[in-house]
Amino acid sequence: MTSLDKPTTEETSADTSADDARAVTEAALFEAFGGVRGMVETVLPGLLFVSIYTVNKNLHMSALAALGVALAMVVVRLARRDTVKHAFSGVFGVGFGVVFAMMTGNAKDFYLPGMLYTLGLALAYIVTAMAGVPLIGLMLGPVFKENLSWRTRNPGRKKAYTKASWAWGLILLAKCAILFPLYWWADTTQLGWVLVALKIPPFLLAVYLTWVFLAKAPPPIDVFAEMEAEERAEEERKAAAASGESEGAPAGRHRRES
Repeated sequence: MTSLDKPTTEETSADTSADDARAVTEAALFEAFGGVRGMVETVLPGLLFVSIYTVNKNLHMSALAALGVALAMVVVRLARRDTVKHAFSGVFGVGFGVVFAMMTGNAKDFYLPGMLYTLGLALAYIVTAMAGVPLIGLMLGPVFKENLSWRTRNPGRKKAYTKASWAWGLILLAKCAILFPLYWWADTTQLGWVLVALKIPPFLLAVYLTWVFLAKAPPPIDVFAEMEAEERAEEERKAAAASGESEGAPAGRHRRES
């Protein structure tokens, strides 16, 4: 390899910086969306419901089993002092499903709240992207410690967040386009198994596209680090001013005495 072929220090540094940015993006997405455990907590209650209902067609047993496993996952997270937001969201979703199904006596209504939530979320992603305040940016900004700085100070990231929000919205709309016709035409077990099958793949596709868009975007502006730097600078200015005053005071007394 000639000297012309060898990578320069700047190129190596740029590659390392890009790798670091990708690693930070992966870690942030993993934290924001719950990772493997979050996916399990999302899928398990619905899977248990449709499994039991497929075997014995007992709405009450299926619903209570799903609610019980959702509550158990929250208890486990509390005992381990882990983040409980994903488990709690699962409990609320299952709880609403149980209430709907029990009130109507129709087992398919167990899935209706979750389907309506998915539709509402899809519309929220699309509307906020069109409004210039993409929802995915509002969600991930605090995770990346940039808050809303991407809106005015980092147009490249705003563009990436907008693309990601469009991706989430369209993917979730496509999911709804499959599920809502099945809600009317299919039986409970058919709807349940299709819904379980569609839990993870669309989610992974949306997360992957979000990673692609953000990995190519400029790095986030760490507003927390900026605030800390401003506080340190202000403390140093105050300390310097106080030091100047203390040094000036003896000189003034000396002049008065002489």
